[in-house]
Amino acid sequence: MIQISQRVNNLSASATLVMLQKTNELRAAGVDVIGMSAGEPDFDTPLHIKEAAKRAIDENYSRYTAVAGYESLRREICGKLNRENGLEYTPAQIVVGNGAKQELANALLACVNPGDEVVIPVPAWVSYVEMVKLAEGVPVLVRAEASNDFKITAEQLRAALTPRTRVMMLNSPCNPTGSVYSDDELAALAGVLADFPDVIVLSDEIYEHINFTGGVRSIACQPGMAERVILINGVSKAYAMTGWRIGYLAAPLRVAKAVTKLQGQYTSGASSIAQKGAEAAYAGPQQCVEEMRRAFERRRDLICELAASIPGWKCNRPQGAFYLFPDVTALIGRSHGGRTIQSSGDYVLYLLEEAHVACVDGAAFCADGYIRLSYATSDDNIREAMRRIREATEKLK
Repeated sequence: MIQISQRVNNLSASATLVMLQKTNELRAAGVDVIGMSAGEPDFDTPLHIKEAAKRAIDENYSRYTAVAGYESLRREICGKLNRENGLEYTPAQIVVGNGAKQELANALLACVNPGDEVVIPVPAWVSYVEMVKLAEGVPVLVRAEASNDFKITAEQLRAALTPRTRVMMLNSPCNPTGSVYSDDELAALAGVLADFPDVIVLSDEIYEHINFTGGVRSIACQPGMAERVILINGVSKAYAMTGWRIGYLAAPLRVAKAVTKLQGQYTSGASSIAQKGAEAAYAGPQQCVEEMRRAFERRRDLICELAASIPGWKCNRPQGAFYLFPDVTALIGRSHGGRTIQSSGDYVLYLLEEAHVACVDGAAFCADGYIRLSYATSDDNIREAMRRIREATEKLK
């Protein structure tokens, strides 16, 4: 019998991808399912980006790129970081990979030794804990309370840090909660980290431009932090380019070299054509980014208004990204048709089967008792999904 490694056996499957598969299976069987599980903009990639990729094919950009990506793309990323964030990087400090997800994993694999602790504020994206486990690190979960808008405090961070801490992970705007750390909150976290100079911050900023608070913030902008931050971003969310699979890492040169060495051994460079599309995204007009941001903000307002009518839900108002993360613990123990809701996971399955709406169990984000809904879909889909959810939930007694 073929043996599967313990490394893989220790990993959990991605809950978002599992729900997407169940949704597709039901749709294939003819069921009208509204998908609110996937974190994917429903917009088409802007035309000027698609045209740039077509030109790249015609101009024969069809060969291997440098492992870290085309230098022309890395220069455009440096320009973006300087223009929008006030951060100075050279192309040698940028590594382009197959999505921000790969660069997150690369950073952890390059910087974490077995037994090193990695602080993760939770609720957190489904892959953070699994990536730390893959790197043989020790996840240290710090509970961000709904009463503080799902953001950890400086005091909580200080209490979690030990001599074994190697990395702190930060995600703002946050998946799954939509929370955004303010400048003052980032300054407070940076103040704590000043007392722990060996701790790296892995800052996932992939939702940077889907931000309803005004302005673009990075903890790398805090005094003394740029040389300690590994910044992760990409084109997937801001430019509706999820399938293009282009993300990047911006880091101190030593880290960038280590990640390039690692990436060179198992994927090499990302798609040459997709890189040229990403180059056009950063170099071209940015009006499309703001138009999509405004649409997401309008949808945020709509889903929050509709959520207020669903019995048993308690919702914070998201400040960014495109997720609603309601507390559904009030529904635990309720029943319908001989079926009792015993967990948020049961409720998610109930909504899929009874309301034909797909969402994700909060337990996948280290937050049992919550569910996540993506409002990266049309206004009509949001209205219909929330109507179905309300009617299904009202049946629970």
